[in-house]
Amino acid sequence: MLIAYWIVAGLLALAYLGAGAMKVVRPPATLAESGLTWAPDFPLWTVKAIGIVEVLGALGLILPPLTGIATILAPLAAVGLVLVQLGAIVTHVVRGEVKTLVVNIVLLVLAIAAAWLGFASWA
Repeated sequence: MLIAYWIVAGLLALAYLGAGAMKVVRPPATLAESGLTWAPDFPLWTVKAIGIVEVLGALGLILPPLTGIATILAPLAAVGLVLVQLGAIVTHVVRGEVKTLVVNIVLLVLAIAAAWLGFASWA
């Protein structure tokens, strides 16, 4: 179970570190050019906050089990990322952006798996 957690958590952490850092660093217009068409329609602070939450979630998946300190935070971070993806799915459905749902659903399933594997390993 632990090996499965690290594989899933590693994939999720890479995805969320990249996506979150991009949202924190880039302006919404540049994000829209790279495919995040929703970004200019939201306040700047919202886009930046989503990016920060994604980066913190990615770090939460990796750092607690890596250090052995407060390991229960890792599956809780995965639950947080589940909530992020549910929000993203709702936003894309409302906006009629069904092409992006595949990526969101894959990330949702991986986050659910990381939460389940994490709770099974450290709870």
